[in-house]
Amino acid sequence: MVEEEAKSLPMELSEKGGVENNGFVQNEAFDDKETDTSSQEEMPKTCIVDADPVAMEEPALKPYAGMPKEVLLKFSSQARYRVTREILFWLIIAAAVVLVCATIAIIALSPKCLDWWQASPIYQIYPRSFKDSNMDGNGDLKGIQEKLDHITYLNIKTIWITSFYKSPLKDLGYGAEDFYDIDPMFGSMSDFENLLAAIHDRGLKVIMDLIPNHTSDKHRWFQLSRNRTGKYTDYYIWQDCMQAPGSVTPPNNWVSVFGNSSWQFDDVRKQCYFHQFGKEQPDLNFRNLAVQQEIRDIIKFWLGKGIDGFSFSAVKFLLEATHLRDEPQVNKSQNPESITAYSQLYHDYTTTQVGMHDIIRSFRQTMNQFSSEPGRYRFMGSDGNEKEDIEATMMYYGTTFIQEADFPFNFNLINMKNLSGNSIFEAVNLWMKNMPAGKWPNWAVGSPNAARISSRIGKEYVNVMNMLLLTLPGTPVTYYGEEIGMENIASENVTFPEKAPMQWDGKVNAGFTEGNSSWLPVNSDYQSVNVEIQMTWSNSTLNLYRELTLLRNNELPIHRGWMCYIWNDSNVFVYVRELDGLDRVFMMVLNFGQESTIDLKAIVPNLPSEAIVRLSTNFSNAGKAVNTKLIKTEMGEGLVLEYKTAKPVHTMGAFQGNCFVAEKACYSSAFNLLYVNC
Repeated sequence: MVEEEAKSLPMELSEKGGVENNGFVQNEAFDDKETDTSSQEEMPKTCIVDADPVAMEEPALKPYAGMPKEVLLKFSSQARYRVTREILFWLIIAAAVVLVCATIAIIALSPKCLDWWQASPIYQIYPRSFKDSNMDGNGDLKGIQEKLDHITYLNIKTIWITSFYKSPLKDLGYGAEDFYDIDPMFGSMSDFENLLAAIHDRGLKVIMDLIPNHTSDKHRWFQLSRNRTGKYTDYYIWQDCMQAPGSVTPPNNWVSVFGNSSWQFDDVRKQCYFHQFGKEQPDLNFRNLAVQQEIRDIIKFWLGKGIDGFSFSAVKFLLEATHLRDEPQVNKSQNPESITAYSQLYHDYTTTQVGMHDIIRSFRQTMNQFSSEPGRYRFMGSDGNEKEDIEATMMYYGTTFIQEADFPFNFNLINMKNLSGNSIFEAVNLWMKNMPAGKWPNWAVGSPNAARISSRIGKEYVNVMNMLLLTLPGTPVTYYGEEIGMENIASENVTFPEKAPMQWDGKVNAGFTEGNSSWLPVNSDYQSVNVEIQMTWSNSTLNLYRELTLLRNNELPIHRGWMCYIWNDSNVFVYVRELDGLDRVFMMVLNFGQESTIDLKAIVPNLPSEAIVRLSTNFSNAGKAVNTKLIKTEMGEGLVLEYKTAKPVHTMGAFQGNCFVAEKACYSSAFNLLYVNC
């Protein structure tokens, strides 16, 4: 009887859909039930008689962590969960749309970011005089690499290296013998590649010179041309010239920049070739399309190496008039036979000819092929230097629709005939009022072809000239050594006194070379005027220069804001730098004459009664408050004043014609960003 009851229990559970036995050996009765279907059919149905209905109901199921999909689906369709889910979904969609619209608005309203050639000053290096690494007395590429830390110390990120092509070094290397090679004096191509890598590793950029107008007479092209070899026959400008016994009659009266006739008879070809510069530098024939392609190939070669830009020099000489007429004399009564100097003629037929700008634009188009990669825009500068013709200089910027140079180099501050507050104003205003709208200015106070500041206008004005350079709008260009106030070599026997070796320290040869001598003598003041000692002086020219570059880099009004002229006279030049949306204004009071006292409050009525000296050529004045009704400056003193105002100068009607901005931007203090539509 007991056995029968035991057998019937699992059978009842089975018929009710009872629990599955996963952990124990299956009951034999269960096996019999599965195998013997006939007996199962005969089995009587069982039921529970006294079961409680409430107890039999399934307990209420609630959501729980880790629930399976089947359970989750039971709840997902309920209103309270469905509505919440839909609200969250549409909130996410709306937030995404707002973010996309905000991003588009910010991009549309944001001003163009300053490119690398706009954001940093440019440091120009004459490589033969910068640093000698192999004790031969000549600076070289390895020497530049050794001193890259000096560039970063100055807060400068762009280096401009003047010509280092293989050359006989006539005219200091500006007549290339091979545009594809490095002159052995400066090192090897491997040295250049190492220097380029080191420059880029530091986040710096490098520009190099290219003088397309002429080559050396040692160049392979010229040797082939003088022998009338194939396509090279017309690579240069050849003309028949009458040769009497012992003399040559040139085709016309054209004179070279260095004086005397610009035609030179060649004994091999029995013709005269044209040279705008030295006779060892024959001019290329740019009316020959093959010559233009040769220059474009040179550009591609160096851009392919990884350089970041070119400075094209002597480009106004690229073309000459084909009619070969005599150029007009400045003094018409002068005997034509006595004309030997370049200044005695108007150079109407040998400079800035029709078609010249088309050639330069073709160079720009070649460079643009390498500028498509983000962050790798290739800079192009040109040496227009038309001097007396500012409109001709501005043409190098290109037009609204046709790009040419990013800027022609500006030598107005170098070419001044005398120094005063008025002359500085005139030099600055001449560029700013003639510069095409939307273009970017630039300034230089020194170059390899001009006397240094100390020697040109006096050492007492070095600091104030650097202050001017680094607070004007645009890109400043500093010639090596001007950051420490170097002077020309004080010797009448030196041909290139402005190219004195860089003065690094007070050791023998100023740390320029460890050899016995340098290619030019070091200036005698090197023990007191050098980088090492000025780094230790808080009020040195070097430290002021460094503070000015920091100010320029960190302050938006100076970096890219408005410039408005406030006042100029024979002694001082005063201007402000300000930005829409910022109440902080910087005012420069620069003395280029004698001691002066000025009442700026009377000139600018909304000016606060006090301003703070942010920087001064006299470091002890920094941080002091000055009365704007009585600002006193000594000879050669410069002040950078800072004050706050709700009424910037560029919004005042009285100064409308005195204000300029290149890359307009407005500042939003609420969002801490710049935007365009002020």
